[in-house]
Amino acid sequence: MVEPWESNHEMNETKWHLLVNKGDKHMEQAHICKIIRKVEAAPGVMDFTVQNAALSAAAKPGQFIHVKCSDDVALPLRRPISICDTEGDTLRFLFQIKGKGTAALAKQEGELDILGPLGTGFLVDNERFHNPAVIGGGLGTYPLLMLAKQLENPRVFLGFRTKELVTLEQEFAAEDPQLAICTDDGSYGYKCLATAPLEMALKAGQVDVIYTCGPLPMLKVVKELSERYGVKCQISMEQRMGCGIGACLTCTCETKGEGTWKHKRVCKNGPVFWADDLVL
Repeated sequence: MVEPWESNHEMNETKWHLLVNKGDKHMEQAHICKIIRKVEAAPGVMDFTVQNAALSAAAKPGQFIHVKCSDDVALPLRRPISICDTEGDTLRFLFQIKGKGTAALAKQEGELDILGPLGTGFLVDNERFHNPAVIGGGLGTYPLLMLAKQLENPRVFLGFRTKELVTLEQEFAAEDPQLAICTDDGSYGYKCLATAPLEMALKAGQVDVIYTCGPLPMLKVVKELSERYGVKCQISMEQRMGCGIGACLTCTCETKGEGTWKHKRVCKNGPVFWADDLVL
């Protein structure tokens, strides 16, 4: 029997968290992971694959890891990075080099100290939703690959600034032969925002649920489209984080909840939320 999981308002949030993370005994645990692959996927974007059976087995679409970037005392904070995919006893993640922490992480060899998997990920319901759409923008495409693999017949829409930043094309094309890639400058694929072909699919009645991650302006448009066409939507939020386990309250986002529930922790209550529960 499929329950009416309409939103965080109608489904108890704790129950949603338990369902998404059902059977997970490795949440908030540190794992020593062997680096088995490290390449530059695009200018300034690193693609890592690490080996750890427990971490890989526990990971779910939409969750993230908290990575220790260096033994340097000047870099005490871990960096939160979305889980891209898992295969066997390995886990894959991609990240952009943006500061001292990620620059140090890009140089790491041998092993990594990784806390995770963390957060509440996407709720996959192939019994209820039969025409899912996945839309990612820029770095927000990376946490959607594992999700696309678990969905049945997903439509995938990806947006990048320019051709040289296009990543994971073959992997997503394996899940959706009609994969739509859009670039802002038209140097590859369609010259438009990824929300344009998504809206075409919505107009044609080809989508009954949307999963998305990307820059805030794109998320606002996707949320508006989901409301306009009456389609459910799950959004993976991106926020700066401190502890990654819900203690420091650095990464809160505004929701339609009341009182102490109005601002929720992206690292713990999220990063994935129902769109109609968020105030963007």
